[in-house]
Amino acid sequence: MKTIIEPFKIKSVEPIRFTSKEERKKILIDAGYNPFLIHADDVLIDLLTDSGTSAMSAKQWAGIMEGDESYAGSKSFYRFESAVKNITGHQYIIPTHQGRAAEKILFSITGGEGKYIPNNTHFDTTRANIEFTGAEAVDLLNETGKHPEQKADFKGDMDIDALVKFIDETGVKNIPMVMLTITNNSGGGQPVSMKNIKEVRQICDKYGIPMFLDACRFAENAYFIKKREPGYSDKSIIEICREMFSYSDGATMSAKKDALVNIGGFLSLNNEELATKCRNLLIVTEGFPTYGGLAGRDLEAVAQGLEEVVDEHYLQYRIRSTEYLGEKLVANGVPIIEPPGGHAIYIDAKRFLSHIPPHQYPGQSIVCELYIDGGVRTVEIGSVMFGKYDKKTGELIPPPMELVRLAIPRRVYTQSHIDYVSEVVIEAFKNREKLKGMEITYEAPMLRHFTARFRPID
Repeated sequence: MKTIIEPFKIKSVEPIRFTSKEERKKILIDAGYNPFLIHADDVLIDLLTDSGTSAMSAKQWAGIMEGDESYAGSKSFYRFESAVKNITGHQYIIPTHQGRAAEKILFSITGGEGKYIPNNTHFDTTRANIEFTGAEAVDLLNETGKHPEQKADFKGDMDIDALVKFIDETGVKNIPMVMLTITNNSGGGQPVSMKNIKEVRQICDKYGIPMFLDACRFAENAYFIKKREPGYSDKSIIEICREMFSYSDGATMSAKKDALVNIGGFLSLNNEELATKCRNLLIVTEGFPTYGGLAGRDLEAVAQGLEEVVDEHYLQYRIRSTEYLGEKLVANGVPIIEPPGGHAIYIDAKRFLSHIPPHQYPGQSIVCELYIDGGVRTVEIGSVMFGKYDKKTGELIPPPMELVRLAIPRRVYTQSHIDYVSEVVIEAFKNREKLKGMEITYEAPMLRHFTARFRPID
């Protein structure tokens, strides 16, 4: 296979500040061994998240200058609305400043005590916004998706049998919606098949339950469908996207992912009554319905980004560059979720640090080592992010997988940056027996991974 080249030229650069290993040790101690609390200027390669960290295109920056900052009815909103409708086909488009704002509005209206919302796998803010209302977020990932070492084309799929059983046991009146996250972020950035999306839709139709998409990485998911699912190789990315959304009643999206922008999001709906309630809450929390907490220039950038992200040359580069990192790690024995997902590589911390149990947070130990050794910032997606405590015993209930996510910002790093990352990870793996477990010294009641502080266990 020929070298995959970036489908763009670099027009502007930002310098990286280099630090020594000793400097990074002190920085990490001061941050309570939590990379979220490290100053970005002290990070060499930042793979903490792919959210809002993309490099915008020349046309997006041009759109910034053309943004209409009218409070109500700006032309930038109507371009934004048209771009979202072109992909989703949904009737009512509500802009928000980011994805979690859309989640907050949607679940404040549909959630509440005694409600349950099933998903293939909820991500952190989705789960938090559901559970903040008193509702319960339920994960129904297929069995293969729970095993990092097993290879399959669509490990992000929902378990259909488990969904039917859950609905029958829980009762339709207690389930305001079923969600699918595409691609499945917490499940390793793994794609969801069109077959699975259709099957979930059929179940929802049978029981009369609305179906929603968490569509942060819809274009990446569409590319996987085109490449892996029979019957889609000759379809364009935009055609596949439209079909995916056609099976849904609404969607939430953080535009900071597949819309290639630094801020923005939306809630799209087909139900007029629900849309009216959401808009009314939007006015209280975000702003007028034609700006929703965003500047006109941000709406322009999102609209342009939604046009660029469905370009197949871009998606080929995006998926292949992630796969490239995964191949280098696997060739050197590093255990990851296989096959590589779309936006990130997920290290399997259970196999990487088999001597550290989940209650000592092996993923957090790896995260700290990658920063100390190479200045690479990553994030734990395991018992720190998703662990719960038994209400009776106080003991940790770990999630199915202990992972470390290396999320790759869009159009930001070159192949030499990725080669460097692979070298840092491989070095940490060679020295894995020296790594120690971690314990939490401070945690917030929700979304604790953002602000928690740790210390190594002697």
